[in-house]
Amino acid sequence: MELIIGKLLGFVMVLTRISAFFLVLPVFGWDSIPVRIKVAVTILVTIFFSLIIPVHIQSGQISIVKAVLLLANEATYGLALGLIASFVFAAVKFSGRIIEQQMGLTMAEILDPLTGEDTQALGALLEMIFILLFLSANGHHLFLLVISRSYETFPVGSIPTIPIMAGGIIKAGSTLLMAGLKLSAPMLAAFLLLMVVLAVFARMIPEMNIMFESLPMCVGLGLLMVAIFLPFINTFVAEFADWMDKLMPL
Repeated sequence: MELIIGKLLGFVMVLTRISAFFLVLPVFGWDSIPVRIKVAVTILVTIFFSLIIPVHIQSGQISIVKAVLLLANEATYGLALGLIASFVFAAVKFSGRIIEQQMGLTMAEILDPLTGEDTQALGALLEMIFILLFLSANGHHLFLLVISRSYETFPVGSIPTIPIMAGGIIKAGSTLLMAGLKLSAPMLAAFLLLMVVLAVFARMIPEMNIMFESLPMCVGLGLLMVAIFLPFINTFVAEFADWMDKLMPL
């Protein structure tokens, strides 16, 4: 009986870490995916990992309070892994919002069909393109690799310390800012040049309405620069895998 309870407790602990990881994970955690599919995939992945990883839980030596604390630790670790992945994944959408601010399209909000939240059109477009490139490169296997490595480094019942997990989340947030600025840097340089040109025109042609002329020019320049630099998003897929390897508390 104790053996069955120990196996069941080990399975629930594996399920807790994987469920918390998938809860905030990009692509899988979006509202557009039905809950039944999420639950089915989570249980299948849990069964797979519970069969291949060693789970040694002595139920006779664990009280109810300790079992609850172990489950809380597993949930905390899974949430930390998912948050780090979501922060790095959002770099493309963040760069799109920077470009939209320069184009003057921050008020043009639409409903994001993936997350169910209000977003800007350009950011949503860049995110969808990155998702297609990410999945076409078998990027979803990277998430399974993260789970596998987490159990190799921290088996069931053991997790990294809170400072290590918090440090990984903070580094992921800073990586989000740096990656977003890096992806939008060429567009920012082009808009800076446009502002200089408009300032020169304002001095040369005082009768010209710069505020009226600048809006269509900013929108046109933004769309042109996005079309030029859109193929370079593919290079971010490889950088994404590299950042995931460095930032994860594994």
